[in-house]
Amino acid sequence: MSEETRSETYAELAAVGPYGVRPGHALITMVEPHPGHEYAYNRWYEDDHYYAGAMAMPWMYAGRRWVATRELQELRVPEKSAVARPVTAGCYLSTYWITEGRYDDHMKWTVGINKRLNRDSRVHHERTHVFTSFQDHEATVYRDGATGPRDFHALDHPYAGLILQVIDAEGPEGRAELLDRLRSRELPRRLAGSPAAMVTVFRPTPLPGDRMTYVKQVEGVDTRLTLLWFLEEDPRACWTEHFADLESLGDGGGRVELVAPFVPTVPGTDRYVDELR
Repeated sequence: MSEETRSETYAELAAVGPYGVRPGHALITMVEPHPGHEYAYNRWYEDDHYYAGAMAMPWMYAGRRWVATRELQELRVPEKSAVARPVTAGCYLSTYWITEGRYDDHMKWTVGINKRLNRDSRVHHERTHVFTSFQDHEATVYRDGATGPRDFHALDHPYAGLILQVIDAEGPEGRAELLDRLRSRELPRRLAGSPAAMVTVFRPTPLPGDRMTYVKQVEGVDTRLTLLWFLEEDPRACWTEHFADLESLGDGGGRVELVAPFVPTVPGTDRYVDELR
């Protein structure tokens, strides 16, 4: 394809399809660097992959990295998790928003670019994907109603912490019932007076068959909900009072498979790397 033809194609693609700001989809990926490779992994992800493997792609318009020090890892529950084995696995979390209605377009690009990055030796293989999936947005519940940042601001607003929570319902119908209960009753009640400004709720989608082999297929596509709690305080300062009992959120319709607190990384630095083990 000539340079002129390629440029014309970009113009045509920009002129069609949705281009709103709502986070209709997300990439949520929790990764464990292999022992001894923590610094190398952090520099590769921050200096190259966060941009070339994520933010430079079409329709992925916001992103943020988070980290769990050993102190934060030890707050995780349940001890026997279907998501993280052991439950402390996965000390880095990356979250990205994708424009609503552009999932298929983005996926075509991301499969292609990751094959290219791998071929060009720009993939760090000394890591394990503990929990990686693209997800569809189901709901956002706000503590303060119409006041404050919206969900499309969440990855740019300077939140002090984030909690990743994964709940497995007993079945597909049970997931719909669980979502309704969370959205209408449980989340508004728990957010009131808490340091969490909002909770975004997603459901996972299956990865394409031509995904990279080091990323395992998504589990719980029909039964799982993924919650992101955005905190205005460091989770270590407010855990006992507000979030230590989040494992009970699945009672009466599901099982909480992971509650994992994180703090934001400091881009361009190796802060927290020496606190992972």
